[in-house]
Amino acid sequence: MTQALSGIRIIDMTHNQAGPACTQILGFLGADVIKLEEPKGGDIARTNMRDKKDSDSLFFLVLNANKKSLTLNLKTEEGKQLFRQVIAKSDVLVENFGPGALDRLGLGYEALAKVNPRLVYATIKGFGTYGPYSGFKSFEPIAQAMGGAMCVTGFPDNPPTYTWPAIGDSGTGMHMAIGILAALQQRHVSGRGQHVEVSMQDSVVNLVRVSLRDHQRFGHPPTRTGNQLGRNVPGTTYACAPGGPNDYVFLYAQPQMWPAVVQVMGQPELTDDPRFKTLEARWENRAALNAIVEAWTRQRSKHEVMRLMGDAGVPCGACQDTGEVLADPHLRAREMVVDVDYPTRGTYQTVGCPIKLSDSPIAVSRPPLLGEHTDDLLASLCGVAPGDAKRLREKGVV
Repeated sequence: MTQALSGIRIIDMTHNQAGPACTQILGFLGADVIKLEEPKGGDIARTNMRDKKDSDSLFFLVLNANKKSLTLNLKTEEGKQLFRQVIAKSDVLVENFGPGALDRLGLGYEALAKVNPRLVYATIKGFGTYGPYSGFKSFEPIAQAMGGAMCVTGFPDNPPTYTWPAIGDSGTGMHMAIGILAALQQRHVSGRGQHVEVSMQDSVVNLVRVSLRDHQRFGHPPTRTGNQLGRNVPGTTYACAPGGPNDYVFLYAQPQMWPAVVQVMGQPELTDDPRFKTLEARWENRAALNAIVEAWTRQRSKHEVMRLMGDAGVPCGACQDTGEVLADPHLRAREMVVDVDYPTRGTYQTVGCPIKLSDSPIAVSRPPLLGEHTDDLLASLCGVAPGDAKRLREKGVV
């Protein structure tokens, strides 16, 4: 059975996280993703935060599964010529270089559209290619700061807080994947490719839209509320046994679920307590109610609390640490955590594809070694004979 994106060739000129996250998920969905790297060193993520000598870093490995590696030196004329031949036979190019980098090499959108009018040219930038900030560089925390995420994250008395889930990097990658798929769909009708652009700041703003709504509702920036979700009580984190730093659950009971909560806790009399009888009363007396709930959760493990509440139809989740996530039997069953074997490292754990398609099987294959597929790709896409590939390598072109 073919995969959803079988037959789509993507040239991945990205590095670090935002771009590789985009191209990896397209690779999971069946696209032929060719990671184009410099011959010396390749993607900086291969060595960034390296944790094992003579092996690519886990940072690189978790973002570059289901890809091939082609090395080309685009600072050489022969390298550029070969690149144009590759582009002529490709569907998508994805890049996240600094502002203007590919234009200075003569490989911007307008130039490559002449080589391949059907090319979808996807650009990821911190602030986009136009607007007052377009010349500025960005990283994850910058995007979160400028997109409004930090000022709505954290507790009221603490500074704006950076969140570790990469909404600026991987969030941008997911937005770009959507843009690429839309452009490919439009190409079916128009016969032409186009320039697709996603900025990190734009992506964060899109994810913060509910807080932007609240600003307009109340006429001022929302107050940071820590872990409290809205005005529902219970509606925050509660400590559990044995009392470790991550022994918490998040319990969120909508008004109609309140009777189920007290039944699970074995305290049905609380339903008639005037302090807690209505949503507004529970909010006004939230300190007392949260203390009662936490006195109960502290006697049980977080997973026991989750199971008891979950069985009663009350949303509740254990605050799992990263080790618990990697070992989670539910995630294992859904192939969201999988084992991969890499030649210079051995077996490691990584994240699978969160998109499940009934007619398109998804399997995670290991990331490529630097330049692993160069000779085969030059032969199939550019007609380069083995002897010529050796010459190109000696000249530093590949």
